[in-house]
Amino acid sequence: MADVNAHSAGGNTGDGIPQPYHLVNPSPWPLLSSFAAGLLAVGAVMQFHDHGWYLLAAGLTAVLACMFGWWRDIVKESVVEKAHTPIVKIGLRYGMSLFIASEVMFFAAFFWAFFDASLFYGEAIQYGRVEATGGVWPPAGIVPFNPFDLPLLMTVILLLSGTTVTWAHHAMVEGKMDEAAKALGITVLLGIVFSGFQMYEYSHAAFGFGENVYSSAFFMATGFHGFHVFVGTIFLAVCYFRTKKGHFTAKSHFGFEAAAWYWHFVDVVWLFLFISIYWWGAGGRWVAH
Repeated sequence: MADVNAHSAGGNTGDGIPQPYHLVNPSPWPLLSSFAAGLLAVGAVMQFHDHGWYLLAAGLTAVLACMFGWWRDIVKESVVEKAHTPIVKIGLRYGMSLFIASEVMFFAAFFWAFFDASLFYGEAIQYGRVEATGGVWPPAGIVPFNPFDLPLLMTVILLLSGTTVTWAHHAMVEGKMDEAAKALGITVLLGIVFSGFQMYEYSHAAFGFGENVYSSAFFMATGFHGFHVFVGTIFLAVCYFRTKKGHFTAKSHFGFEAAAWYWHFVDVVWLFLFISIYWWGAGGRWVAH
């Protein structure tokens, strides 16, 4: 049986021959995370019935604690134990790629719902849809945002953040860690500004979440994107502090690369949102601010 105590070169086979695979030490986090997620789910269901907020809060706190502890151990494996060999990094890259692919399908569901409703808003055999939309798109009573007002500014901000995170990557590859940290700090700041503008936009929306299919699709798609921006901002902020602490080198910085991939994914999703929902889906009926 392979030795479960991985060392800096990876692990050992039964005859003591070193190999480049990382044999993970026994960890409490998978089991604890399962219990935490279960507590969070039970608390959410109870909160849907107007009681159980304390279980929801406890579950969320437990999930966040498990996330912190688990990722702390992964950072330790990389920085202290040097267990992330080139072969291990290939596996990490596959894992992050598959995660982003699953996120693509997650957003595809919202785009599917939006285009199905917007392209077939007056389909005669769907009486409920015609009644809900009034036979027009956007539905009767909906005054969408002007895409060339605040949404365009938000688009510029995200595209600019994509350039700064690329700047950080190039600086890191060249070993210029101070410059990389500076670029990461700017990217985090741009993510915060984007989130602030989105909250401002929501507070000035001329329609509510549950009014009709347009408003529901708009808030679900843009809201989940906003959540991904929030997560990506935290991801990049952690990379900023890790860069300042010297965790990354020119040859080894996959933790940052994963964050950069995620951020570019967020940028691309926003471009599709801007073109399809804000611009094309608004049909020229915009509200002036």
